Amino acid sequence: MVGAVVPMAEIEPGCHLGNDFGCGFPAPDASIFDIEPYFGNFTKPVFLLLLGSLLIIIFFLTAFRRPQLIPSKLQSIGEMGYLFIRDGISREVIGKDGDRFVPLLFTIFFFVWIGNLWGIIPGAQFPVNSRFAFPVGLAIVVWCIYMFLGMRHQGPVKFFTNMMFPPGMPKAIYVILAPIELISNVLVRPVTLSIRLFANMFAGHLLLTVFTVATFYLASPSVIGILGSATSFLMTVIFTAFEALIQALQAYIFTLLTAVYIAGSLHAEH
Repeated sequence: MVGAVVPMAEIEPGCHLGNDFGCGFPAPDASIFDIEPYFGNFTKPVFLLLLGSLLIIIFFLTAFRRPQLIPSKLQSIGEMGYLFIRDGISREVIGKDGDRFVPLLFTIFFFVWIGNLWGIIPGAQFPVNSRFAFPVGLAIVVWCIYMFLGMRHQGPVKFFTNMMFPPGMPKAIYVILAPIELISNVLVRPVTLSIRLFANMFAGHLLLTVFTVATFYLASPSVIGILGSATSFLMTVIFTAFEALIQALQAYIFTLLTAVYIAGSLHAEH
């Protein structure tokens, strides 16, 4: 038919080496996060979550099974991780009461970090926390701990009044400030905690996939093809290193905010 628009892929199929998509770049989208289950509801993210948990347990049980005055390499690494959480987060944020929460913060940090780290591990290459359900589940656990400790240590009524009515403010402002503080502390906190972790892992995985696909897509027996493929590969390496940093940083931020919430539940924040 005259005037009909024929897709470029139909005009020049296979214009790049190993490419079955024609000349149209197959840009990855959110569908890369839709993974077929192995069986039932047992999917790859669930498998990686369980495997990561098992590896954490095995590593630290091995590291501290027979602690020595002169630590082995595994024990030294385990102690460094423990001291990092205890001195850098728990005692720094919560204070003298923080030592009893070190096991919780320690578990959260390594659980989140290993879940993120799967995104750059060859063969896995999927960050567990890019599936929204996992950050939401973690945020709900933190929120429940925050609410329970707050009502236990400050009293059910005092916990909410301390939250809603910070001292030193003009009384008229409480009409606006009180509901904002209530919504912010009770509802917004778990939402932002989960979205922050999810969004960073989602965006990072999508970005890495784009450059990885482009590396193979652009490969062709031409100067432009070689340069384009090599550049995409270089960007993949750079963004992989950057993503490794972000993965550790997000685990640290999640753990740090958990410590901040616990500190606020033990004592009035204002």
